[in-house]
Amino acid sequence: MNEFCKKWELDPTKLPIHVGIIMDGNGRWANSRHLPRIMGHKKGVERVREITEMSGSLGIKALSLYAFSDENWKRPEEEVGGLMTLLRSYVQTDRERLISNNVCFRMIGDRTRLPVDVQTVVVNLERDTSHLTGLKLNVALSYGGRSEIVRAMQKLAQRVAVGDLKPELICAADVENALDTVGLPSVDLLVRTSGECRVSNFLLWQIAYAEMAFESVAWPDFDSAEFARVLREYTSRERRYGLTSAQIKSGKRGSF
Repeated sequence: MNEFCKKWELDPTKLPIHVGIIMDGNGRWANSRHLPRIMGHKKGVERVREITEMSGSLGIKALSLYAFSDENWKRPEEEVGGLMTLLRSYVQTDRERLISNNVCFRMIGDRTRLPVDVQTVVVNLERDTSHLTGLKLNVALSYGGRSEIVRAMQKLAQRVAVGDLKPELICAADVENALDTVGLPSVDLLVRTSGECRVSNFLLWQIAYAEMAFESVAWPDFDSAEFARVLREYTSRERRYGLTSAQIKSGKRGSF
């Protein structure tokens, strides 16, 4: 057994392959401590490092983190500017840490809306880690599930327009290959911190059969012990994909 799985009392054969996390509660965490909201985001970055390293150590294959949504552009200009500065700093300072941990970094979302300097450091990190074979770390920036699906439909429409694809032959695999997460498996476990019970437009296609975990703890307090607790609870669930419990126990599986 993986020594990290043993440490956290986790069965490695039952762990999720792909985990998505809506990292909620940074601002409220700071407000409750009478701190500037940006301090909550800075503390949140520490948790990103911790949970990323733990995921890789446990053998989880993909981790998708919701860092900045389409709607977050509507926040106060000062906060948005601070988040972009924090993002740029994370990408630059964590480059060697990610490489040493064999982490492949990818941004998902509409990168054209990001400041040019942020776009540059993101592209450079993607390039520098593209060959790595460990954890796939996907950071959702300027991201919305609906807009991602719209972009995917536009790509498919372009293929139809040039005669490369017949509309009646479009299948789920074609859609998946046009999404930002192309090449990744569907999400097995979706976690949201800070007590909110909604998915907030995150990976709408990819979470179709995901198990959900809505946690009351704010993201800055979501440490390794909290993550291990959520994973243990996940491993106790029976994922049926529309089948009966008896079918699952007999070894019959659907294709999802």
